[in-house]
Amino acid sequence: MLSLNIALAGQLDDFSSDGCSLFPDGTLSEQTLWCDCCFTHDIAYWQGGNSKQKELADKALRGCILQKTANSLLADIMYYGVVFGGSPVFPNWYRWGYGWRYGRGFQSLSKDETNRVKEKLKQYRKSTSKPLSSCRLEVKERS
Repeated sequence: MLSLNIALAGQLDDFSSDGCSLFPDGTLSEQTLWCDCCFTHDIAYWQGGNSKQKELADKALRGCILQKTANSLLADIMYYGVVFGGSPVFPNWYRWGYGWRYGRGFQSLSKDETNRVKEKLKQYRKSTSKPLSSCRLEVKERS
């Protein structure tokens, strides 16, 4: 049973994005205005990693929203929403490291896991039936 749990913990689900999760992807007049910011943020959240990587992903989201909108209040609301709501301790679909089984927490990716992430993103880019998302964007690798 222990070996089964270890095997399941190491599985990485296919990449998926729901845009800005529980937040609009844009304004009423520009409905996907900052969706690309959320899509990029989802790539980071899907693969997870250590707490510093989450902090960098959350700050990058804030910066992207601010650059797109010049609205610091909106950028701050979204930033604090992901800082507090995206914790890996919450068993939800938008938590840090949601591509891995629940319980991984803040854990740096091994070389093998990093290679699996790259392969899954490569498969996503090549897929003709990408999961539904209001964001229709290309996947970029995190460096």
